[in-house]
Amino acid sequence: MAREIADPPHTRGVRAAIRRILPSRGHPSRAMLAGFVATIALGTVLLMMPFATEAGQSTDVVRALFTATSAVCITGLIVVDTGEHWSTFGEITILVLIQLGGLGIMTAASMLVLLISRRFGLRMQLSAQRETKSLDLGEVRGVVRRIILISLTVEVLVAVVFTGRLMLKYDYEFGEALYSGVFHGVSAFNNAGFSLYSDSMSRFVSDPWISVAVIFAVIIGGLGFPVLFEIGRRFRGKVRWTVHTKITVLTSGALLVIGFVYITVSEWTNAKTMGELGVGGKLLAGFFAATMPRSSGFNSVDTGDMQSSSLLFTDVLMFIGGGSASTAAGIKVTTFALLAFVILAEIRGEPTVHVMGKRLAASVQRQALTIALLTVGLVMITTITMLTLSEFSLDDVLFESISAVCNVGLSTGITADLDPAMHVMMSVLMFIGRLGPITLATALALRDRPRRYELPEERPIVG
Repeated sequence: MAREIADPPHTRGVRAAIRRILPSRGHPSRAMLAGFVATIALGTVLLMMPFATEAGQSTDVVRALFTATSAVCITGLIVVDTGEHWSTFGEITILVLIQLGGLGIMTAASMLVLLISRRFGLRMQLSAQRETKSLDLGEVRGVVRRIILISLTVEVLVAVVFTGRLMLKYDYEFGEALYSGVFHGVSAFNNAGFSLYSDSMSRFVSDPWISVAVIFAVIIGGLGFPVLFEIGRRFRGKVRWTVHTKITVLTSGALLVIGFVYITVSEWTNAKTMGELGVGGKLLAGFFAATMPRSSGFNSVDTGDMQSSSLLFTDVLMFIGGGSASTAAGIKVTTFALLAFVILAEIRGEPTVHVMGKRLAASVQRQALTIALLTVGLVMITTITMLTLSEFSLDDVLFESISAVCNVGLSTGITADLDPAMHVMMSVLMFIGRLGPITLATALALRDRPRRYELPEERPIVG
């Protein structure tokens, strides 16, 4: 009679550490879900308070819920103007929700990655020396400290650049410049896309200091901390990059370059977006527009005025998203790249999938396919529903659906015009889109259920 293999001692230590950080009687991902639900509920209540608005009037529950969900899930879609509608208390509440959401997602995802990698590493007997290193509570705490340190460092750097630029170039007072700098620094690194300005970053479209600062924060936040840790250790000559880091860096870089070239060329003569800018301004705006779809809702040109081809290409970039265990969302660049390797192996007629000198486990292939297809299905259901219940075009509705499901925050400008029922639906979508893939991937990875028999093989006709 087969027996279930017991978890090794260092894996049990990881589980105990995660439970101390995310207390729960069950699966660690359940605690993460419960924590985010509680944070959204508290944020909704605070944003409904009369003193949370400039007008001193209570915000209705749907708008408060939508805003709180968008902030905690670091999406960036809005139904009211952030700078005009909310008071300083309301804006600070949104800022705290963004920070809690970003740190919570990155910390929980990084802990779950550690747990999964240690468990599978031992079961598969791969890299024995590396996998037998202890991973106790102290190491987990060290990971959390590094996550917080990197987050605060990048946010402070962006805040300093913002503050100085606003004071020197735009004649802001120090207090106002600092407030704007801190808000946008936190929002940019966490890929949240919330802005105190009604036109997002459009007023800075030709300003390299502010645009580059935002781009830098979004890229760093979208790589994922497992990748950032490896990059840091590699610079110190301590470790070689894993396949995950290589895939994330190379795919992210390729998507940035391709997106920059395509969007810049497509919008080069569009008078409503980049057409009136100089060459330098067009290149800067093009790179900004190519970076933001990884999961940040900032825009430096009016998204609603972009060419249909640019919108569709942006849809693709939003769907792919950024790195795993990062502030970015989407199906993730690793999922996209792994599926590409699977397709390539099938076209070549190879029996197994090889990725950069390593064989890709069949379970990982199934996980990537599951996450991608479920996200496609969710986007399609949302798009069809919105098309049925609204009068907006397919371009606008598809863009809005992908932005909500993939937690990007970009919009063609129709969010506020949707009816309350759709706002509730989109709140649910933002929550599912942000935490669903993490929870699903963890559940799939940790559920190691051995099969004691196999059925006769059959080969249905495909295609």
